[in-house]
Amino acid sequence: MNNKGFTLIEVLIGLVILAFGLLAIAGMQITSIKGNDFSKNVTQATVLAQDRLEILRNRDYNNSALNNGSYSEGVITGTIFSRQYVITDIGTTMKKITVTVEWTAKINHRISLETIMAR
Repeated sequence: MNNKGFTLIEVLIGLVILAFGLLAIAGMQITSIKGNDFSKNVTQATVLAQDRLEILRNRDYNNSALNNGSYSEGVITGTIFSRQYVITDIGTTMKKITVTVEWTAKINHRISLETIMAR
């Protein structure tokens, strides 16, 4: 007798292999979604830090916002991010500006940007 086609056992083995492959792809999809969310937060935090850094750099050297010290803006409205900046005098003609943005997504994260402003 010449039988053509697949037996029930062969079909079931093929379905089990397919199911393992689909489960692996689903796991990778979840990892990808989490990675994308983290990347979005890092990008947004960097933009918020860069924005404050540029605002401060565009002020006059003697502006009161650039006095030596730490300044906290707290949580930025509508976001999960808090922002603070530190102004440190370097000698009499330069200031170091450090802007830090923090957020919590399961664990605490922080992005800091620094620049030096000369008179």
